[in-house]
Formats: sequence, C-alpha cells, structure tokens
Amino acid sequence: MKEIDFITQLKAFFTNVLFENVPRILIALVVLWIGWKLIKWFTNLLKRVYNKRKYDESLQSFLNSLINITLKTLLIITVAGMMGIQMTSFIAILGAAGLAIGMALQGTLQNFAGGVIILLLKPYKVGDVIEQGSYCGTVKSIQIFNTILCTPDNKVIIIPNTQLATGSLINYTQSDKRRVDVSVGIAYGESIEKARDIMLELAHSRPEILQGENAPEVVVTNLGPSAINLQLHVWVKTADYGVIFTSMNQGIYEKLSENNVEIPFDQLQVHIKQ
Repeated sequence: MKEIDFITQLKAFFTNVLFENVPRILIALVVLWIGWKLIKWFTNLLKRVYNKRKYDESLQSFLNSLINITLKTLLIITVAGMMGIQMTSFIAILGAAGLAIGMALQGTLQNFAGGVIILLLKPYKVGDVIEQGSYCGTVKSIQIFNTILCTPDNKVIIIPNTQLATGSLINYTQSDKRRVDVSVGIAYGESIEKARDIMLELAHSRPEILQGENAPEVVVTNLGPSAINLQLHVWVKTADYGVIFTSMNQGIYEKLSENNVEIPFDQLQVHIKQ
C-alpha cells in the first residue's frame, strides 16, 4: 500500500511540477544561451572600439572584465527568475552588501569613476606631458584608481584619478605645435631694431623653427627699471620645444654679446641730495 502511494506521489510530482515547468525551463535555457552569445559579441565590439580610439590597454582589460561580469550576473538573475526561483531576498542581501562596501570604499570608487571619465573623454593619454597643480611630468600609465607621472629627473608621482578628472590641468603635448617664448633685456640706449634683427636672424637659421604663417617675431614686452625687455616668439613642433627653448636662450646671449649689444644687470640708481 505504501509502495503504491509513493509511486502515485512520484507520478504526481512529474506531472504537476516537472512537466508543467519544462516549457519555462527550456525558454530560460534558450534565453541564457542567446544572452551569453550577445554578451560575448558586445564585449568584442567594445574591444574594437577601444583599439580604434587607442584607449589605454590596462583600462581596456579592466572595463571589458567589469562589463562582462556585470552583464552575465544580470543575465543569470533574469534566467533564474524565469525558472521560478525567488531572487527577491538574494537581491536584497546583495544590494545591502553593495551599499556597505560602497560606503567603505567611497574615495576609491570615486577614483575608479574618475579613471573611467579619463578613459572616455581622453583629456590626456600615455606619453603626454601634463601639469596639475604643483605636479608636472610625463604620463607613464593610467591605472584603475591612479595616474602615474614621471618627472624629468625621474621622480614617480602618483595622482588619484578623481583629482585629474574633476580639476583643471595643462596638457603640453596634445597639440602638434607649441610657441617658444624667449625673453631678454637690452640696455637703455641700445637699438631695438638691431637687437630684433639679430634675434630673428638666429631664429631663421634653425630648421626646427616653423616659418610661413608662424614666422618668428620679436616684440617689446615692457620697459623695465633696468632694461628694455624683448621677447622672441617662435613656433616649433611639440617634440622640439625643450631643445629649441634652451638653445635659443644660449644663442641669443652669445649673438648679442658678439654684436656689442649690452644685456644689463639689474640696477638701482641712488641720488643723494646735499
């Protein structure tokens, strides 16, 4: 009698529970398979977009992993709900844990968000020379939470991404050319035109200096207490900026000295009344 009751209950289980849920389970499995394929296609599409826009490789891999895991988690939760599994309590626990972790790692998450903003808006990239506040250097890497700079004397500077994403910064190498400004003072009584001709002749002798619409020019910036201050403006490719700046300073000093154009020291005249 008990054996008959067990068989009856087993048949009822297969009839009422299993068979009734077979269509739902099959549909859920199909959705899982299609969703998995779509996620793979989408992440591959993102990789092509990243490569086309030349995003930093470390951020590429991180974003791909993050998006892939997030989408697959949402897909699994959706499929479990279609199969009749109650996910309400699980989602509530997951949300509470996420909130607690988010509160504990608030600053870190802000830096992560800053890194994503830098990746998308590209205010700078690896190899650029940037200045932010008192920090200046070449960008060596853009990491998840920080950007690494290297100064000309090989110091390593680690700056949080939030500081760079939300603050003002100077990118010295984003443009393909820069203007070099070289200042010099000549004594009162010296010919401004003579000094200008000497400086322009020196500028025209350097092949790195651009001509045409960006031709060199010399302007009088101000009349100082001890000298007439002139400034040479020349345009060069960004990569040549440092070499031209230092060589032009030295060249102008030597050429003015050769042509007996006085470069005065700072002076102060004192008149004593008897």
